[in-house]
Amino acid sequence: MVGRDGKAGMPAAVLLLAFALGGCASTIADMPMVGMPTGAPARPAQPGEYLPVHDLPTSREGTAMAPAEQAKIQAELIAARDRQAVATPAPAKSAGK
Repeated sequence: MVGRDGKAGMPAAVLLLAFALGGCASTIADMPMVGMPTGAPARPAQPGEYLPVHDLPTSREGTAMAPAEQAKIQAELIAARDRQAVATPAPAKSAGK
């Protein structure tokens, strides 16, 4: 039940005031007495731009790697991995764990 003295509407009024002031946050920050703290950096003259997420990259000028060349590079990488495995043996696993 709501009393006649109007206390039930008080939380709603405070909430409404909070929303109203929250929308003005950037305007309040620009006020001279309330504004930015003394150590804050200055704002840029123009706001930053959004990243061009819809711009497509330019098409490639060269062609894809030939399958023979790809196989050659893959064989070289496998040989390098095998040489590295021989040069630094894996640490022994502990039997207790």
